[in-house]
Amino acid sequence: MSRKHGKATGPARLRFDGWIAGIGTSSGTRIVMGHWTRSPFGPFNDVMLERANGERLLIAPTRKTADFIAGTYKFDTVRIVPVGVSVEGDTWTVTAGSLDLCFTTGRRGPLGLLLCAVPGVLASRPTWSALTDLPARLLLAGVRTRGSAGADRREWYGARDLRPISAVSAVFEGDALGAIEPIEPPVHFGFGSVPRKPAVTRITTTVELDRSHAPGRCWTSTGLGLASRPGSSTPV
Repeated sequence: MSRKHGKATGPARLRFDGWIAGIGTSSGTRIVMGHWTRSPFGPFNDVMLERANGERLLIAPTRKTADFIAGTYKFDTVRIVPVGVSVEGDTWTVTAGSLDLCFTTGRRGPLGLLLCAVPGVLASRPTWSALTDLPARLLLAGVRTRGSAGADRREWYGARDLRPISAVSAVFEGDALGAIEPIEPPVHFGFGSVPRKPAVTRITTTVELDRSHAPGRCWTSTGLGLASRPGSSTPV
């Protein structure tokens, strides 16, 4: 890593720890919800929707989070409104502007049990995500664990748990989105999609970008120190 005037100048890697829920509905709208308990922005939530006609919408709580996500993925519309997520047992409730979403998770299957057995330190490393990319493609159509994103960014996804979603109730802009369905066709926000079967995945996402664009950065002799405060642990 090169340095200039005592500051590191190589690419920065930003880490986001939390959960991603992928849901399909009979109306054709597909939903991807992010619940991040640790991130360079602090704890936050966001929602990505893709309508049946292909329109892609981002709902984010602040301008900073919206700009970062929209710079990494592709959207037709961005809305900045509070995004709340609460978890009680197996039930997740999401409120995001005109979206009201509630879903229930089921018991882990074999893949979820396997992911839980991988040590968290290993699962969060980009090298592990690179190794699991091919198996993920073979087992879960449309899923990628590494790839190139917007603004010349690179991403790695390290899954640590997986639980199926068994029931969904969703209303968007006053219209009920219908019964739970597979995520079909896959969503088109970035280089990969979520699993076809609706599920909640515990994940560590690493985004590599030019260090000069890293949010909330503070430089040290060893690299980037990000001020991220821990959020409360959410049971899955």
